[in-house]
Amino acid sequence: MQFKVIGLAISFSPTTAAMLAEAGRLAIQFNARLILIHVGKHSPYEDQKAEELIASSGVLREIIKIVWKQGDPVKEILAACQEEKIELLVAGALKKENLVNHYLGTVARKIMHKARCSVLMITNPSLTYTPIKNIVVNGEDSPFIKEAIQAGCEWGRPDHAWIHIVRELKLLGLALAANEQYNEEEYDQSKQQMVQQEVNEVEAMLKTIPHEKSRINIKMISGKAGFELARFAERKEADLLVLGAPDRKFSFFTRVFPHDQEYIFNELPCNLLMIQPRKNR
Repeated sequence: MQFKVIGLAISFSPTTAAMLAEAGRLAIQFNARLILIHVGKHSPYEDQKAEELIASSGVLREIIKIVWKQGDPVKEILAACQEEKIELLVAGALKKENLVNHYLGTVARKIMHKARCSVLMITNPSLTYTPIKNIVVNGEDSPFIKEAIQAGCEWGRPDHAWIHIVRELKLLGLALAANEQYNEEEYDQSKQQMVQQEVNEVEAMLKTIPHEKSRINIKMISGKAGFELARFAERKEADLLVLGAPDRKFSFFTRVFPHDQEYIFNELPCNLLMIQPRKNR
């Protein structure tokens, strides 16, 4: 999937230059326009700081537009996304004090819940490009699973990265099989059939997604899905975790996330990409 308009929330913090470098590389990759969104004071001083930041980033000035907003950060960032028809919003995650892990702060969490476009949360922005080696895609809990897999394949293509598509082995089905008084061989056979069914579903989706140069690994997990997904991403030293946005449940456009995804928001193992196609908003 392509992103023709990319937004970046900026705050002139110490990581802003690296965040702009990351967003600039994405704009080049997708041949996209880049919208910088600043919520806060706007004066000639801020104008100068923004222009100096852009000049030092190496990103072409002609593809960049700066949007200045005042007011509630979440409300104004989301308003800018709507006004500028942003398809991918880039923002930074927060690092837990004295810990390696990152998490989504209040503003970022609200954006993830309410955004009507895809959102990329970056944990460790870098001024220089870091090749992507492993991408983990959550193959559950979203009407946009296919789009999430497609995004994973596209983001991993330049570096020939591994795409790990994770599906949950339903423990309820295994428990029912055990309660049917199967012997050990019959139980193992039932489990293998369930695994194969999940694999077949993923392979059916892959047939409709360009992935010729992608290295695909279909991984089955069981247990608490969010915890296991995050741990798998850590074990694989994933560079990116891709989730499809869940269904919207209410008319006021908030989003209800399954508890396992909320866990991921609290313990970000790597960069997080949530796919929400604008055409489906």
